[in-house]
Amino acid sequence: MDRRPCRSRLWRRAVRERLIRTSSTPRDSSAPAIAVLISGRGSNLKALIDAESAGSLAARIRVVISNRADAPGLAYAREYGIESLVLPHASAPSREAYDRALVDAFQTRGIALICLAGFMRVVTPVLCDAYPWRILNIHPSLLPAFPGAAAQRQALEHGVKITGATVHFVTPELDVGPIVRQVAVPVNERDTVESLSARILAAEHQLYPDAAQLVLHSPWRIEGRTVVF
Repeated sequence: MDRRPCRSRLWRRAVRERLIRTSSTPRDSSAPAIAVLISGRGSNLKALIDAESAGSLAARIRVVISNRADAPGLAYAREYGIESLVLPHASAPSREAYDRALVDAFQTRGIALICLAGFMRVVTPVLCDAYPWRILNIHPSLLPAFPGAAAQRQALEHGVKITGATVHFVTPELDVGPIVRQVAVPVNERDTVESLSARILAAEHQLYPDAAQLVLHSPWRIEGRTVVF
């Protein structure tokens, strides 16, 4: 007997109960609501928070969701009074069930834009179809060069002289969605993975809030694979 549907219902019920128990500090309800998904340190989450606080990102980060309870970035949400939620992917009966739980959380909170910030999950059509062209990701290379993991190491191994960071729309295929913004970062002769990663990360912290602001507040359209502002 296939028990997966029952398991899925039980898991989604547990998620709903957790959503009810989670509280947050009220924020500006007039601004577009953003959800940020993280799995680790959350430095790009912090950049988005700082941009909101400075007024350069006209939005409110409504909720931070992590698939890992030990993600250090959750501390930023607590520090700034942003609602946080842990949804462990290992307990979900399928990738689709996990993404349905995310969609439920976003719809309940009126989310206008979803920002993946070091979220180590490949999303499914369940999420992409629910929020078409409303999910952003940031990647540490000039896509389409060096998609996937260890992009900084790939850049050094290929001997490129320039790499960078890319904000792109998320699709079910990894790192191939239309590009919103990019920034170039030179590769130095003595660079290590660590030194190059640090410079790219600093560029990401400027790039991501700017890209989110553009998507939320500037007219744009997609022509083929190109985002036209």
